[in-house]
Amino acid sequence: MTTGRLVAVFLIVAGLLAGGAMYYLQVYAYYDRLPARDAITLTPLGAVSARVVPVRDFRGIDSDSSPLRFRACFTVNAPLEGITPYPEPAPLIAPRWFDCFDAEAISAALAEGTAQAYLGRSNFEYGFDRVVAVFEDGRAVAWHQMNRCGAAVYDGLPPPEGCPPPPED
Repeated sequence: MTTGRLVAVFLIVAGLLAGGAMYYLQVYAYYDRLPARDAITLTPLGAVSARVVPVRDFRGIDSDSSPLRFRACFTVNAPLEGITPYPEPAPLIAPRWFDCFDAEAISAALAEGTAQAYLGRSNFEYGFDRVVAVFEDGRAVAWHQMNRCGAAVYDGLPPPEGCPPPPED
């Protein structure tokens, strides 16, 4: 084999290994399965702090690398009355292996009105809200979503009116 072919084969193999490693790291390595929970928090209308709501069949994933990687699926045990609706829910796609969370189906249900999105907790980390969508049959999902405060500040703009002051760092 000539030196040129050897170099080409090496580069192709190195590229395939690097691509495979990057895929694994993005889809599997940084996610942790969350322990089962028997409650979530939702914010009542007009309230500053959230209240605890009982749930069952909780499955969740999260990552320390980004606040946007949180996803959860569960069933709500109690009726949700007086909870703050979430104005513009936009579920993000979950890894394929976390099969209870289908962002496209959730978005469709929200658009059709067969699911309702609620504010779980506002600014749990500056600029990010926890959103909970509940289907008519009691199934529910949760994810983290950047809010208007975070969108402005992370774009280098001053926070909009009504936002808490951004962190110093």
